[in-house]
Amino acid sequence: MGIHGLMTYIGENHNFFNNVKLRNTKIVIDGNNLFHRLYFDSGLDLKYGGEYDLFVDVICKFFEALSRCNITPYVVFDGGCDCTDKKFETIKQRARDKIQKAHVISRGGGGTVIPLLVPEVFKQVLVQLQLSFVQCDAEADRDIVALANQWACPVLTLDSDFCIFDLKAGYYPLNYFKWKNIITPKDSSESYISAQCFSIENFCNHFSHINKALLPLFAVLNGNDYVNLPSLETFFNRVCFHTRTSASTGRKHVRIQGLLNWLSRFTEPKEAIENVLKYLKQNEHEEIREVLCSHMKEYTQSEVDLTKFFQNKDARPHIPTALASKAPEWVFVALMKGELAPFVSDCLILKRAFLHTQVENMCRPSSHKCSLYIRQVIYGLLLTTNETCPDLTSGFSGRVPGEADIVSEEHSKVHCMEEFDRYERTLKKTSIQAVLKRFNSNEIHSLQRLPEIPMLDRINFLLETLKVKPDVQALPAHLHLTVAVTCYWVTHAEPKVTLHHLQALLLCIVTGELHKIIHKPDNRSSEEKGVGKVYDSLSWLRQRKQQMGNLDIDVAHVFCQWQSCLLMGIYLNQLLHCPLPAPDISRHIINQLFGGTWSMNKMSQEQKNHRIIEVYNMETGPSAQHVHVAQFIPLS
Repeated sequence: MGIHGLMTYIGENHNFFNNVKLRNTKIVIDGNNLFHRLYFDSGLDLKYGGEYDLFVDVICKFFEALSRCNITPYVVFDGGCDCTDKKFETIKQRARDKIQKAHVISRGGGGTVIPLLVPEVFKQVLVQLQLSFVQCDAEADRDIVALANQWACPVLTLDSDFCIFDLKAGYYPLNYFKWKNIITPKDSSESYISAQCFSIENFCNHFSHINKALLPLFAVLNGNDYVNLPSLETFFNRVCFHTRTSASTGRKHVRIQGLLNWLSRFTEPKEAIENVLKYLKQNEHEEIREVLCSHMKEYTQSEVDLTKFFQNKDARPHIPTALASKAPEWVFVALMKGELAPFVSDCLILKRAFLHTQVENMCRPSSHKCSLYIRQVIYGLLLTTNETCPDLTSGFSGRVPGEADIVSEEHSKVHCMEEFDRYERTLKKTSIQAVLKRFNSNEIHSLQRLPEIPMLDRINFLLETLKVKPDVQALPAHLHLTVAVTCYWVTHAEPKVTLHHLQALLLCIVTGELHKIIHKPDNRSSEEKGVGKVYDSLSWLRQRKQQMGNLDIDVAHVFCQWQSCLLMGIYLNQLLHCPLPAPDISRHIINQLFGGTWSMNKMSQEQKNHRIIEVYNMETGPSAQHVHVAQFIPLS
């Protein structure tokens, strides 16, 4: 959520905060907020598709800082969209805004659009660091409050809604959390992080000791992501706030200050609501009263008990009512553990998906068009329940994506998904037909039965979807999915993948492999030193970032398509219970800057070929077991 203008306002008044030396405590972290802030605040690439390896380093340093101060993090992620759709218009507007921001960035301007794979990278690192996290069934705010209050520990995020919640141990805004500057006093071995804690008591005292119970009404009246009632403008136009404005704040915070001072006259919310209604038309009273009371409930803590999950990962999950009739229990468990993305719950509950905008060529079709067929297969799996399984016709039979067989008329509406994606520089809704693929047993299995399908059948299903032959499994296991997706991308990308594009991508993969060898514990062999030389030789390409001119938008577009294909390949693999090992995104995808630089620099073809051969020789020498990746990729 977010209350319009409040974070800026409280940031200009330091009396609302207490200075804190944070150590020896649990802390509940807003996961979505954290990965956005860590990425944006670290100055990492936004133009070329993301610097995921450097992002991993930032994540590791952040949690290392917490560990040094004996701060135990519990990360809570948002789930899918709310089943009531009360935030639908806000979500659509944010999607439109991202399209405009991506367009500006693609033309050399400023702005922030999170790279596509950042959420998956972040969760992968949490797993590798063995840190506890949970994914809620919808927006996480109320669950975060409930967990923090049960443990009487602080919340770390950057969201003005947490100024309204009554938190026992307070809210620590990320922009005042100095994790990069750990302090260890000379007279103590205990380090701490300097932070500022928002004090709801100080805040209320500033406004004539306003009752905390009135703050949710303030949030709803002032406007947040859920509420935008034109009728309330009548209230603001008619009420007289008598607000004093200082020279520092001017008139930009008049509404916030005036509304809080006006509300402080009342003892409890019911009295204040009735006084709001006095300024509105009589025939609007009932509707406005109901809306205000309903949205104020968003600022009460939830009844979900996440402590049980963190204490026992095998505990029976909280099953949201909206999902209970649409998915089996294994899906709830996987969603809660973050093993399935919120994309899945949106498809199941709302039959809708918003596709994340990338920095790409806005004159071409969306980069997500390339991965359309993979999504159609995902939709087929998600929308096939025990009730819809019988008598369905076969799905895709070898034609290009988008030309899948039409299912029987009686099921055509049941097996459609609404997609919201970029069309030129606007947001467009499209109805997408699901594809109902058969497994090797020639059956269309329901979602309930997916875990029961033999591993080999699930592998073949995945490889057939990506149009890859089973011999790709001759590669090291951790490369199977990456290479299979790359084969699909080469076949379906538009504009077409060139040899330079493929070389750049293979070098990213190989460099990731070299990184793993170099950083293997206790690796001090002469081979490691040789690998290090090749790794350093390749890494110079990263430095060309400073020398490059404008972005080659068609090159960026090609690699955006690859990221889209990889993400949807990961989602399909997760839905099939990971028959192939999950790719290490952070190391296999060094970043598109690397790929884009390699594709666009002025090195001669002979020099490029020589460098690739040098790397392959190192990778496939006598001490390595790798097979040439390139021979499996059908580049014409």
